[in-house]
Amino acid sequence: MHGFANPARFLRIARWLMPLCMGAGIVLTAVALGWGLFVVPPERLQGETVRILFLHVPAAWLGMAGWTGIAAASFTEVVWRHPLAAIAARACAVPGALFTAICLVTGSLWGRPAWGTWWVWDGRLTSMLVLLFLYFGWLALARASEGVEGGAARAPAIFGLVGAVNIPIIHYSVIWWNSQHQPPSITMGKSAIDGAFLWPLLAATLGFTLIFAGVVLARMRALLANQQAEARLRRKAMAEVEF
Repeated sequence: MHGFANPARFLRIARWLMPLCMGAGIVLTAVALGWGLFVVPPERLQGETVRILFLHVPAAWLGMAGWTGIAAASFTEVVWRHPLAAIAARACAVPGALFTAICLVTGSLWGRPAWGTWWVWDGRLTSMLVLLFLYFGWLALARASEGVEGGAARAPAIFGLVGAVNIPIIHYSVIWWNSQHQPPSITMGKSAIDGAFLWPLLAATLGFTLIFAGVVLARMRALLANQQAEARLRRKAMAEVEF
């Protein structure tokens, strides 16, 4: 993996991988959402409202995956000081926060007809809300740490590792506590979801995941380009001062 930490090598790979992920993700997501919205029959108990499933579940998965990416990049930065680790964490943060917000909004829209209320202080909902606040805190800390040297520059990485504690809490909240949210419908090797809903859901999840990957790669390229431009400007300024 050390070879991929080379910025030049990463940029060569990202140049063709980013549009591939974005293109495939957009096509697959469009097909999956069309399938889920217009082909899948209404659910026996929830009726038409079940169609929120095809956006809500991928958003929840990617909200957690985004922070998992931050935590993995943070660990890599702290332990191995990979030059791309901090950039990868920053690239994951904004799309991860966006999908977490989408998860909360769609969950609220789904909860109103299903539970009769927009919000309950349920273990799963509360821990997802905490995740959104963690994203906001991480983004603010990362912004404050820009251009700082020494240990303060690693503060976002430490925060990313500490915040990762919330990910298993989100996952197991419906098991640990008497939760109004339903238990996991998909577990290792089995599913409680009917095939008519399962296959478009899996397709939508894969499609959104590819879009997420494409956005992260695009953000990493932009952040790298910004860093390189700033480095050139500093070198030019130093040369002018020496002259």
